[in-house]
Amino acid sequence: MDLLERYLQAVKKYLPWHRQDDILAELRANLESQLEDQEAEIGRPLNNAEMERWLKQLGSPMQVAGRYQPQQYLIGPTVFPTYWYVMRLAIFWMLAVYAIVIAVQIFSAPDPTFSAVVRAALRVPGVMIATAAWVTLIFAVLEYTMTHYPGKWPATANVLAEWSPGSLPPLERGAIGRKKPRSFATAVAEVVFGIIFLIWLLMVPGHPVLMFGPGEQYMHLSPFQLQPVWWQFYWWAVALNICQLGWHLLDLVHRNWQGERVAQRIAAKLLGLIPLVVLIEAPGQLLVTLKNPADDLARYGSTENSINDGIHRALLVVCAIVVLQAVWEIGQASLASYRKRQAARP
Repeated sequence: MDLLERYLQAVKKYLPWHRQDDILAELRANLESQLEDQEAEIGRPLNNAEMERWLKQLGSPMQVAGRYQPQQYLIGPTVFPTYWYVMRLAIFWMLAVYAIVIAVQIFSAPDPTFSAVVRAALRVPGVMIATAAWVTLIFAVLEYTMTHYPGKWPATANVLAEWSPGSLPPLERGAIGRKKPRSFATAVAEVVFGIIFLIWLLMVPGHPVLMFGPGEQYMHLSPFQLQPVWWQFYWWAVALNICQLGWHLLDLVHRNWQGERVAQRIAAKLLGLIPLVVLIEAPGQLLVTLKNPADDLARYGSTENSINDGIHRALLVVCAIVVLQAVWEIGQASLASYRKRQAARP
């Protein structure tokens, strides 16, 4: 069965994304039924060599997935599974490279700002469209030449014919079955630890040693002090923890601890941007200042600038990561919702 799961995993990569789950469930049921018939006929389970021969008769994962593709006018069903797989890879790597390049440009600038991050994010759709257009153009040309000059592409049929089930990649983590649902004990533990963490957080202002440990003594001796904007950050953090604790309590009251909680995760990430933006937009980008600027400016002025600049850049990086995580969660939720709507259609 491990080989069959690897085969289905490979087929899934070439299926239409909005119908993957439905098609895979149908295909799994059909193949398991065929497998049971063959094993009943010979009176024993198929060995590995027999399983490979059977899967090879079914065709390569690309060929099987092609049977479930809708009619294409620009790119035919033979090429479309490969086209769609390459499209997703191209967009993924484009986004990864784009994020790295933009991060280097923004954070190497003399004065990086949050607005620069926003402008870079707004350019993402245009870059994705350009990447998709180039991939589509290349495969459209490939489809045209394969259709009008089939003699030029004999290797295509050979590759499909020489495909071997033994070359299937190993199963990915979580490929079999779904994630184990949260238990009641886990939900209770989240509430208990949430309460403990909130109490600890509320005690920090009166007892800084709870957060800084022995470093709390250094803060009294240090020539630097935190700006009042950190208090705004602190109370926003407290408010967010209260919100999350309230969500966990509501889950217990409504006996919904096994729910997907997608909306909660997205809301937590979006709300988590608020305290970060509060610090990023601090007046003059000053988060740390000298206690006695008249006496210490000449000695510690450059250090003060370096500290503020380093914290500001780090906050921009964290903010960009949170934005990407929120976009990913929203995209995943939208995809799941679209698949459910498609599955519900007659």
